[in-house]
Amino acid sequence: MMLEDAVENLLDREVAQRYASWFRALADPTRVQIAELLARRREPMSVGQITAAVGLAQSTISQHLKILAEVRFVLVEASGNANLYRINENCLECFPTAADVVMGRPVAAPGETPC
Repeated sequence: MMLEDAVENLLDREVAQRYASWFRALADPTRVQIAELLARRREPMSVGQITAAVGLAQSTISQHLKILAEVRFVLVEASGNANLYRINENCLECFPTAADVVMGRPVAAPGETPC
């Protein structure tokens, strides 16, 4: 591939920033564990349930959930006095697509950006 082709097909800056925020959010093993737990369970979980599964302090889990929620990997639902957390189903499709695009394996039609 010639340099001109690579530059012409460069990701849009806004898309690149969004993908970078996703990768930063998953740059911690605890956040990866939480995302994987919620994706596997496919149902809302309380902080207490997540804390019990991961085995860290509730304040630590809450901080990690906040970061995952900021990039919308995790969605928060109010339930009485508590919050329930669930995986954002769109991320299960979007994130692997983003990783493929960044690694040079485009999966979207030209001119389209996934998610």
